Amino acid sequence: MANQMDPRLAAMRAQASASAGYDAGLRSYMLSIYNYMASGVLLTGIVALLVYSTPSLFAVFFNEIGRPTMLGWVAMLSPLGIILAMNFGLARMSESTLKGLFWGFAALMGVSMSVIFARYTGASIAQTFFVTAASFAGLSLYGYTTKKDLSAMGRFLMMGLIGIVVASIANIFIGSTGLQLAVNILGTLIFAGLTAYDTQRLKELYYQVAGSDFAGKSAVLGALTLYLNFINLFQFLLSFMGNRE
Repeated sequence: MANQMDPRLAAMRAQASASAGYDAGLRSYMLSIYNYMASGVLLTGIVALLVYSTPSLFAVFFNEIGRPTMLGWVAMLSPLGIILAMNFGLARMSESTLKGLFWGFAALMGVSMSVIFARYTGASIAQTFFVTAASFAGLSLYGYTTKKDLSAMGRFLMMGLIGIVVASIANIFIGSTGLQLAVNILGTLIFAGLTAYDTQRLKELYYQVAGSDFAGKSAVLGALTLYLNFINLFQFLLSFMGNRE
């Protein structure tokens, strides 16, 4: 019988205990990210429906054909400023400040997205949302469980993301339906891939921030990343699945 006091056995037990601790910590960390992200999506949906269902409020941000007013442009561009503030001011901001900015970001996105209720039927919006949620869950689960390193794919997807941003801006002036279709197809594929890649990246990031003061901030920023993937995937899928009013 092996000696129960064998230092090798003690080392193995300590290693197993540490591994179990990391697994529990990782689950808690990822769960907090998903909770923040889901709460942000919920807040966006509530604000979007509230703005659309209140004609006087909707008119503040959009005209009768759904084009943004001056305040509408402010609401649509403000989230970009919040993203920049969260990233560049990360070291100086407290975790509670980051959370407040995240909720503000989600609310402003709700204002911007209220216009989709004027363009698409409620049934098609709901159907697209559930398809997006199911796709996101599957892709994120893949990113969490796969042993394959997705970092190379992530670099390729980021280049593709820059490409569709440039193409979208160019198409504002060109007005090509073919180019818009290509952007929608590529956008769907890119954000599907980014969902898996970012999930794996956030999982690996945990081992760098575990036990530090940065862990809470990292969870908020991780939620913002997955939130953006979800919202963009939803919007691109809606361009295919949405039925116009």
